[in-house]
Amino acid sequence: MQKQSITCNFIFMKKTRKSEIPEVVIQLGIKIKEVIDDNQLKQREVAHDAEMDVENLRKYIKGTQEMKISTLFKIAQSLKIKPSDLIKDL
Repeated sequence: MQKQSITCNFIFMKKTRKSEIPEVVIQLGIKIKEVIDDNQLKQREVAHDAEMDVENLRKYIKGTQEMKISTLFKIAQSLKIKPSDLIKDL
């Protein structure tokens, strides 16, 4: 019986977004960071109170990830403000 060798080549490509992040998402992240900084809060505590991983919160703050409306409400609640306070003037 003859042995066969199999060669597998994998190409790893960086994941790219299908569309650009809207400017309003970036501005929302800036607003969240301002509230955190103004109230001298820690991101990990805000994330914990919002029942999310701190890395996800950081993605929202950086504006690299869009959030669901339910997430916006959780973040606002953890910041002890109304969701409308985060989105007004965007």
